[in-house]
Amino acid sequence: MAEKQKTIIKEASVKGVGLHTAHEVVMTFKPAEVGSGINFVRTDIKTYPVIKAVMENLLPPERSPRRTSLGNKDGVEIHTIEHLMAALAGLGIDNLCVELNNDEIPGLDGSSLQFVELLFKAGIKEQDKEKQYLVVREPVFIEEAGSSIAVFPAQEFKLSYTLSFDHPLLKASFRELTFSPEVFQKDLASARTFCLADESIGLKQQGLGLGANYNNTLVVGKSGVINNTLRFDDEFVRHKMLDLIGDLYVLGQPIKAQVIAIKSGHSLNLKLIQKLEKQRQQMGTQMDIEMIMKILPHRWPFLFVDRITYMEEGKFVVGIKNVTLNDYFFQGHFPSKPVMPGVLIIEAMAQVGGVMMLSIKENRGKLAFFLTADNIKFRKTVVPGDQLVFEVTAGRIKSKTGQVHGVALVDGKVVAEADLMFALSEN
Repeated sequence: MAEKQKTIIKEASVKGVGLHTAHEVVMTFKPAEVGSGINFVRTDIKTYPVIKAVMENLLPPERSPRRTSLGNKDGVEIHTIEHLMAALAGLGIDNLCVELNNDEIPGLDGSSLQFVELLFKAGIKEQDKEKQYLVVREPVFIEEAGSSIAVFPAQEFKLSYTLSFDHPLLKASFRELTFSPEVFQKDLASARTFCLADESIGLKQQGLGLGANYNNTLVVGKSGVINNTLRFDDEFVRHKMLDLIGDLYVLGQPIKAQVIAIKSGHSLNLKLIQKLEKQRQQMGTQMDIEMIMKILPHRWPFLFVDRITYMEEGKFVVGIKNVTLNDYFFQGHFPSKPVMPGVLIIEAMAQVGGVMMLSIKENRGKLAFFLTADNIKFRKTVVPGDQLVFEVTAGRIKSKTGQVHGVALVDGKVVAEADLMFALSEN
């Protein structure tokens, strides 16, 4: 079944001090409307400015070093959002209003743990709209000053990180995981931020880490962590993974990709976000059911496309059909052992292809009628609870005809495929 968007049930507040500014702040989480995303509101400013957590609002690393920060055109800023954003990613919260009466998120214990606990206390609920993912389609590589990140297409979010500092306690270490809420809460949420004792004085002279202390930051001296103890033997690499997860969530959607990071920090993470956002804008369009119905003439009970997750206009499209026991055809098609009719799988495939063909400007408003369906193959039954993913590639699309090749998948395995040809006519 497709996963739903989430927000919190009731308000929850926390008070603390910013790790870098040392500003005291009260922060309140409030439920938010479906599809609204993560929005920060500065309640200490009369206009109550809202800054959305999106790539366009990221401050450049030189203006906000060693942290991830947002700002608007009027100079209003929100600093050090990464630990909170990681908590939201870890709990799968898509929509949230975050009110605060100063310019930095409270540092608390230097990890995401207390944010997670507070959000659980507020309660988490599903909303009446499907969660949308950022699906990486082409590899992305980025590097700077001996650090690098490589991103590859994958069916889920896999993350590996290699840490290496010129320090005996921070020598090369490696960790990898397949991301899930359970894994995040168990393995990453409580991993705390850290710095070297040798650099702490210099950071404070630069106006950084003014709110840091031995309780909210692991300060690493020559012989060990000063006035604190590690929660994990590899807590440092775990925290770097937490930071990267929080930074990536500024993209506004959970990601499906394999991410391999070597010694990356916020500066490189933010460059990666920009590159992924550019790929998203260049390579594809997403559509919800309302947008689909503006292109296709089909309506219930014969509209079989729930969502378009990716589309290159006139070239390639990926669409979703969630198969449920409530689908009307199960009432009469093997009702004692429900199986989706193969002809309807092909019809759904054709509708996905139709969205691609009819979204072209010169084809808008036309109708697509079957001419031929060739090379049809059914490889596996489709049953209630399956999510059909249709990948349709364009052949020749003209003003009056269109050819496509479609593949239907469930859990990454092909269940059907076909070559389809349509006649395009005026409505």
